[in-house]
Formats: sequence, structure tokens, C-alpha cells
Amino acid sequence: MTILSSIAGPRDLDDLSIEQLLQLAGEIREFLIENVARTGGHLGPNLGVVELTLAMHRVFSSPDDPFIFDTGHQSYVHKLLTGRQDFSALRSRGGLAGYPQRSESPHDVVESSHASSSLRWADGISRALTRTGRADRHVVAVVGDGALTGGMTWEALNNISDDNDRNLVIIVNDNGRSYAPTIGGMARYLNRVRTGPSYRAMYRSSGQVFGKFGAAGRAMYRGLRGGTHGFLSRLTNNVALYSNLDIKYLGPVDGHDLGAMIETLQMAKSYGAPVIVHTITEKGRGYQPALDDHDDQFHAVGKINPDTGVAMSKSTVPGWTDVFAEELVRIGEQRPDVIAITAAMLRPTGLAPFAERFPDRTYDVGIAEQHAVTSAAGMAFGGLHPVVAMYATFINRAFDQVLMDVGLHRAGVTFVLDRAGVTGPDGPSHHGIWDLAMLQIVPHIRIAAPRDAARLTESLREAVDVRDAPTVVRFPKGDVGAEIPAIERLSDGVDVLTRGDAEDVLIVAIGPMASMALDVAERLRAEGIGTTVIDPRWAVPVQPSVIELAGQHRLVITIEDGIRVGGIGTRVRQVLRESGVDTAVNELGVPDEFIPHATREQILDDSGLTPVKIADDIVAQVRGTRLPVARPAASA
Repeated sequence: MTILSSIAGPRDLDDLSIEQLLQLAGEIREFLIENVARTGGHLGPNLGVVELTLAMHRVFSSPDDPFIFDTGHQSYVHKLLTGRQDFSALRSRGGLAGYPQRSESPHDVVESSHASSSLRWADGISRALTRTGRADRHVVAVVGDGALTGGMTWEALNNISDDNDRNLVIIVNDNGRSYAPTIGGMARYLNRVRTGPSYRAMYRSSGQVFGKFGAAGRAMYRGLRGGTHGFLSRLTNNVALYSNLDIKYLGPVDGHDLGAMIETLQMAKSYGAPVIVHTITEKGRGYQPALDDHDDQFHAVGKINPDTGVAMSKSTVPGWTDVFAEELVRIGEQRPDVIAITAAMLRPTGLAPFAERFPDRTYDVGIAEQHAVTSAAGMAFGGLHPVVAMYATFINRAFDQVLMDVGLHRAGVTFVLDRAGVTGPDGPSHHGIWDLAMLQIVPHIRIAAPRDAARLTESLREAVDVRDAPTVVRFPKGDVGAEIPAIERLSDGVDVLTRGDAEDVLIVAIGPMASMALDVAERLRAEGIGTTVIDPRWAVPVQPSVIELAGQHRLVITIEDGIRVGGIGTRVRQVLRESGVDTAVNELGVPDEFIPHATREQILDDSGLTPVKIADDIVAQVRGTRLPVARPAASA
């Protein structure tokens, strides 16, 4: 029987010796490598926080002492120590989520996996505990050094430092990386601290000397550290950053030295005020294939061979991201004004080839989407055309900047949104289902949703030619699939994919939903219902030919993989009404709910977005309802 299998909850750690805890750390790493290799998931980050998480649960008492992980992908070890050791269906329907999830355990607090928010949560929770008579409890936030590049972190620190009457421990998990190596001035500062020749020796000697004297020693230790420039800060010469915030600082400490970590966290726990514990960890610790991966150290992997780290299967079909990456380089060779911006996602969003070809025209701003967008507006004002590439879920974080800095100023900025629509296993905070509904309310914005690779390259070129308004090109996760040719392109750029013998149903297919729409059309034809399928290519604004075609049909169906409330279908319905077209409209899309992790196919099925369900519903409506004969709008 392994030690890990005997751990049903955090308090099972209390009676283990340091030697047993070290054995447990080894068992956890073996478990993670073996299990995540089968399912895929965030392997590298969790291998790096094994000792850190053990020390947290040894010293503090979760869930009475709330733990907040920033970001939540580093919570696998936490799950193991809180009674969740069935990883067989990790990130699959019915299995464990890849991030903290309240429905799984009372030990999970913050479910969102968007970075840099932990200290705001910690600030609020710690204030609430103090004001409600629970001041003896501690709030523990684990914030990666990558998350320190986000402005929310510094806003929170500014407020935390204004009120010292609470128990708040901030653990900076410094591995020099977010997804890839952390960038910017903060990263350079931490790197100087991390690589200082004597920090470990100085810190350990001081901690060990005072730690030997128990509570009295720790009290003496705190006294020596008193004042704005504390003892430990002077010792390690790191006062410039943290002491100016008036927050006590412990570290740096080796995050893989379990004894030192426990000792340091005990000191932090006894301090009685907000304190920063700066730990140095290694992403991918203990797994050579991860350490050999200099790009992202196995940040997130698919199914792999656990012995070699080699992917079990690799698609030979180009991905959406690959198509974008290649086309942007070609555009960059022709357009010296085109520059690329990302927020700590250079490789995942496909900007690495552009960065290799044009390193002086590529900007990674760290986990700072708001800054990326407003900086892009400034670059557009200066005569450049920025292409801002990020996951669709992360544009949510910068909506105000898109609206007020880019939109209001009619800035020629192109947003490329990867992982748009239903993404699957990463769960509610990573689905890119809000962008269509959210961004289309920005005045003058233009939004393209390509259905295949050819349309992606085409719409990207059209987007960067727009200089007086923001443009958006959004595409899903995964392989592109086969090309879907049009039988006709109308004068305003709308593609007709198929025409029915009768003008019964018009299907407006948004982006990758085109293949589903064609399948639906075939099923309707078999039922004697004439169906026309169009791809607007540019979903926003609604093109005149969409209005004209809608007026010629008895029923309009819009299909999108974004939320249907306020989505493209809603906009089409509104434009038709304003144009005097009274054709019935059915808007099909994802429900306005937070959708848990599952496969894309499972989620679309749950949403009624399958060819069989859509066709059956249309047949029932056409045959069971006396639909009005559509009449063209007077303006059409």
C-alpha cells in the first residue's frame, strides 16, 4: 500500500515524518505522469508544485483556511490530497475537472481559470473573515510569477497593503514561466533574485537558526524583520519591490525543499498580517521529457507515452491555428506596418512563426489583455496595424478597452480569436462562447467567422486592410477540416453554399457550423423542404443580401456556436424587423449557461446542435405550423 492511497484528506499528512512526506512527493509525481499521460492535461505545472502543495496542507487547515490557486491548472496535487484520486476521466464528462470546482469539493474556492485574480479573491475573503469574527483563519493564495504580469495582481496588492489586520499569505510560485517563459520587467527582476548566488544559503541559515527555537524563535525572527525594511528583506537584498508595498516578505525559498517550505509557511502563518512567501520551483520537476521541452515544459499535453513523453497520436490535418500562423507571416512579408501582439500566449495562438521571422514586430505583453488592446490602439494611431491574437475566452477581460479605446477611436486593430466557440475539456471559463454576443455591440466593428482554411486566409487579409474600425477573425479549436466551396458569391461577399428547389428555409451558417448546415439541408430536401444555405463570411454587420434572401424564404434558421442570447441570430432577427421583413427566425446556438467540461460533440448535442435534431425540429415546424409567405422588404 502506497502512502498516497492512504491519504483521504489533508489531516492525514499531520503524522507523517519528513521522510514519509518526501516519499509521498515521489509517489504523487509518479501518479501524475502515469495518469495525465492517459487523459491529457496540465502536467508540467503540477509536477512543479508537489512539495509546495504538501507544505500548504501540512501547515494550514483547508477548507477552514481557503486555498486559492492562480491559475487553477496547478491544483492537481491539491485534488489528490483532498480525497480525489480517481483521475481516470480527468477533464472528461463525469470525471474530475482540470481546474478547481466547488461541486467536487469544499476545498475548492475559485473555479475560474483566468489568471491574476487570486489576490483580489484573497483580499475580499480575508476582509470578510475578519469582519465576521473569524480572524483566526488564514487565506492562502498561490500566484504564479506569470500572473504577476497582470494588472489585477498589483491593484490587489495596493489594497492588501492598506490593511494589515488580517491573516493573508501570498505564495509567489516563481518558476520563470506562465505558459512559456515569463516576460517583462517583473520577470527580469525575479530572475535576478532567483539567480542570485547566495539567496538560498542566506535564507535557509536564517530560517533554520530561528526555527530551532520554536514559537519563541519565530517571534524573535518576526521582531528582527520588523519595520518597513524587514530583516529578511535586508538579508536577501530584495527590499526594492515588496517592502515599498509595506507587505512583509519571506524568501526566496527553494520550493522543492519540503522542510524549508514547511518552516517558512509556519512563520508566515504566525505573522498575523499579510505576508509574501517567494518560492522558487521548477516546472516539470522530476520528469525529464518535460524538462527537455524548452518551449513550455509540458504545460498542457494530450495523451502521451509516459516513458518518453511522445504524443500517442498526432493529427496530419492542419489546425486552424497553423493556417493563421502561416498566413500572418505571408502578410507580414508584404505589409511592414503589420505587427503582432499577444498576452503570454505566443505559441498557443500561432504567433511564434511571425516572431521568429519578425522579432522586432512582435510584442508579448504578459498576462495583460487590457494593456494589449489599448497598446494596440496606440500603435494604430501611430500608423501601424496591430494583429492582437488571444483565446476567445480572454477577450472577455478586455471588453472595455475594445469598446472605448479601439472602437470609440475607430482604430484599425485586428483581433484574432483562437479557440472560439465550444472548446470542450477545459470547462466553463475556457469556452469561447461569449465573443460574438459581446463584441458585436461595439459600433462599427466587423466580425468574420471563416468556415474553412481558404476563408480564414481570405478574411484575415480583408481584416488587416480595414484601417478605420476594429475587425475580428474568430475560429475554433482543432483541425480545419475539408474545404467547403461556394456555388456562388454574392456582390456583398456572402457565399451561397447550396440552393433548394423551393424557397422554404434559409439557413445562415456562422463559421464552422457550415458543414452542419449542409447536412441539415440534405435531410430537409429528403423531406421535400427546399433549403438554401449561406455563409455570410462577415457575420457582423448583417449584409444586404442576407436581408434579401430572408425575405424570399418562409423560415430563417441561424446556427452559431456562441450563446444564442444576444448572438448573431438575434442581430439578424433585429435587422430583418427594422427592414420590414417578417420572415420567422429561429436562432440556434449554445444556451446562456456556464457549460461544464465535456467533449465538443457532447456539448453540441446537449444544445440541440446536431444535424438530426435541427432537421427534425425544422420539419415539425414547417409541417405543423402555417408559416406566412415571406415577402421581400421594400428596400431589398
